[in-house]
Amino acid sequence: MDFEALRASTLAFVEAHQGWTPLIVGVLAFCESLAFLSLLVPATVLLLGIGALMGAIGIPFWPVMLAGALGAALGDWVSYEFGHYYKEGAKQMWPMRRYPAIVARAEEFCHKWGAGGIVIGRFIGPARAVVPLIAGIFGVKRLPFQIANVTSALAWSFLMLAPGAGILSYFKG
Repeated sequence: MDFEALRASTLAFVEAHQGWTPLIVGVLAFCESLAFLSLLVPATVLLLGIGALMGAIGIPFWPVMLAGALGAALGDWVSYEFGHYYKEGAKQMWPMRRYPAIVARAEEFCHKWGAGGIVIGRFIGPARAVVPLIAGIFGVKRLPFQIANVTSALAWSFLMLAPGAGILSYFKG
C-alpha cells in the first residue's frame, strides 16, 4: 500500500467511525514517539490530516488531543525504559547501529539539555523518538524525564491537531 492510499484509507476510516478517533490518534502518536516504530509509520501527516478532518466534521477536540498526548507520552516512556534497560547495548541494535551520526548528535543533545531535551526533542522530527531512548541510556532521572515527557506530549498533541481542527477560533471568542 502506498502512502497516499494509507492516508486516504485512514482518513476515510476516521470519518466513518468518528467514535474511534481518540484511539486512532493515541495509537498513531504512540507509533510516532516509539523509537523504532516511528521509522515505519507516517504518523505526522496522518495526525495533521485527522486534525483537519475533526474540524470539518465536528469531532470533539479535547478527548482526541488528550488521547494523542497519552499515546505520545507512552511511546516516549517505552523508548526511555528500553534505553534504561539495555544501556549501551541499545545503540548496537537496529536501526540505531545504522545511524551512528544521529545517535552521536542525540547523545550530545542529552548531555547538553538533560530532561529539558525531551521537551525540545519532541518538536524536532527525527529526534522525537531517539532522544527518549538516549535519555534512558544515559540515565536521565525518571521523574524529571516524565515531567518533561508529559508536558511536551500535551503541547505536541495540541499543536499537531489544533490548527486543522480550528481550535484557535474558539479562543478568539
